[in-house]
Amino acid sequence: MRASDSSPPAATPARSWSQLVAGLPPASFGIVMATGIVSIAAQQLDLPVLARALLAINAVLYAGLWVLTVLRLLRHTARFVADLRHHGRSPGFFTLVAASGVLGSQCLLLGGPHAAAEVLWWLTAGLWLVLSYGIFAILTTTPNKPRLDRGIGGAWLLAVVATQSVAVLGVLLAPGLTEGPRLAMHFLALALWLWGVMLYIWIMTLIFYRYTFFALAAKDLTPSYWINMGAMAISTLAGALLVQAAPQAPFLQSMHPFIEGFTLFCWASGTWWIPLLIVLEVWRYAIRHVPLRYDPMYWGVVFPLGMYAVCTRELTRALGLNVIDALPPLFGLAALLAWLLACADSLLRAWQWRVQRRALH
Repeated sequence: MRASDSSPPAATPARSWSQLVAGLPPASFGIVMATGIVSIAAQQLDLPVLARALLAINAVLYAGLWVLTVLRLLRHTARFVADLRHHGRSPGFFTLVAASGVLGSQCLLLGGPHAAAEVLWWLTAGLWLVLSYGIFAILTTTPNKPRLDRGIGGAWLLAVVATQSVAVLGVLLAPGLTEGPRLAMHFLALALWLWGVMLYIWIMTLIFYRYTFFALAAKDLTPSYWINMGAMAISTLAGALLVQAAPQAPFLQSMHPFIEGFTLFCWASGTWWIPLLIVLEVWRYAIRHVPLRYDPMYWGVVFPLGMYAVCTRELTRALGLNVIDALPPLFGLAALLAWLLACADSLLRAWQWRVQRRALH
């Protein structure tokens, strides 16, 4: 997921493996986020075999991307650091945090190893701490900065997704802890949930300003803008889980009405974006005729769709809102279809790259 005019061009078949590693987008872990949430949505759709298969696939993807990321850091350090300093590309690094959190949640919800989920929570929290303060400190102190309309984009909201992923995994892990650590985990999750929504308000104000007061070309309307909805969807999920966890913590019980209302606020805010995003997609492809080409950011469409399905299901359970029962299956199937299309396109590109590379040799 990246902002418009901010990411390196997609790898061509002629590139060597070394060049592919060098050009690995910071947001590459978006595929892990998408696969993980589709897996959880599949479990909610009573497709346990598919859900567990996607968990296995996701574990392989996660490990492989970490290998490539470490190789890039060691062998192409200058490009790695340049991405950290770039206003458009640096938010993509937050996918490392969110992917770790989503994979940990998969492990807990699909019967995976509990110990792996615990390790992933510590990794998620550590990455969040380092990247949140590191990236924002770097971007703050960078002397040469782009104009707002060139620097801001939907990918910035990955900072919100990363924050909420720590809260979600923490709430899911809390019941297995002893009383003291459990209360501490619930308090941390509550604080991160509230901070994540505040961060959304800050960033979304700038994005909405960019939408309405700067010229927006069709090519600028990248798939990363679906995170406008996805960031509120995962905030809804965190809030719904906190509502359900209220009996486990006295301070959550005392705040129960507020948490319920604020969770519904998050869901309503995310839901508002869906029709507008669909209209803008029609404008981009059907009216402005932007070519439909593979882009790593298309995983940034899959994740919000899947997260909306999962968060709405948890919201109905937490608040008893049976009136929206039809939405989770609808969006779960849409996310699964989007995942299949993105995956098929990715495999096709990889096959074409391999064929052409063999021809060159």
